[in-house]
Amino acid sequence: MSILCEIAIHMAATQHQKALRFKELHERPGHFLIPNPWDAGSTRILAALGFEAFTTSSAAAAGVLGRRDGRLTRDEALEHSRIIVEATDLPVAADLEHGFGDSPQTVAETIRLAAEAGLVGASIEDARTGRDKPIYDLGLAVERIAAAVETARSLPFPFMLVARSENFVRGNPNLEDTINRLLAYEKAGADVLFAPGLPDLEAVRAVGSAVSKPVNFAVGVKGRSFTVAELAGAGIKRISFAAALFRAAMTGLVDAAREAHELGTFTALERALPTVELNKFLPD
Repeated sequence: MSILCEIAIHMAATQHQKALRFKELHERPGHFLIPNPWDAGSTRILAALGFEAFTTSSAAAAGVLGRRDGRLTRDEALEHSRIIVEATDLPVAADLEHGFGDSPQTVAETIRLAAEAGLVGASIEDARTGRDKPIYDLGLAVERIAAAVETARSLPFPFMLVARSENFVRGNPNLEDTINRLLAYEKAGADVLFAPGLPDLEAVRAVGSAVSKPVNFAVGVKGRSFTVAELAGAGIKRISFAAALFRAAMTGLVDAAREAHELGTFTALERALPTVELNKFLPD
């Protein structure tokens, strides 16, 4: 057997092991936190802090390249995912927006490419950016999730497919329609369900009680983050951070730079971790 074949087999086994670990996180009792790193350094820091898995953030990935959310190509999003995958031995999933195309076939190809990039899970949204009516009709939305699920099931390892209902962040804050969509995506085979932007714990509980698959909730929205205990009590299985950690880091950058530029002082920098402390999170 050639060295390249041995390497390929080892990588596949490693991805399979990560996939099994990721699946087990969703099946074991209780809840878990899944942060969203934006580069190799933040990935390694979060791993050192004890988190068990990661997912990317489309907004953070775009921010790293100096763009707004929704402005990455599929190739750029997958390359960003590869950087994070290669930075850790932990499972990594990805925020793949609407699958980078309207058709079910395009979404299916995006999932196939995600697996090739080393990912063990991904989310697909039921809306696209830059449209007057961004949310897909339910029939097409279900076809897109079904195509993603079919591709995920064809892989030689469990790939956790998250189906997202974007109503509350795309101008249609209709809880009944959101739940109906999540139920349809569940029936289509999605492994995890997610409705970003739910306004209160009552809505969170309504979603959690209506579906039988694990539900994701993203913290970081002012006034709508709630506590881990509250979210767990409302039926949430996994708690992600979307771009909140990236925004927190950028807030530190803006505050320190603005103070230096406008006031000529550096107190914000004095609060920063010393290099020797930061290096403890990073490999030699």
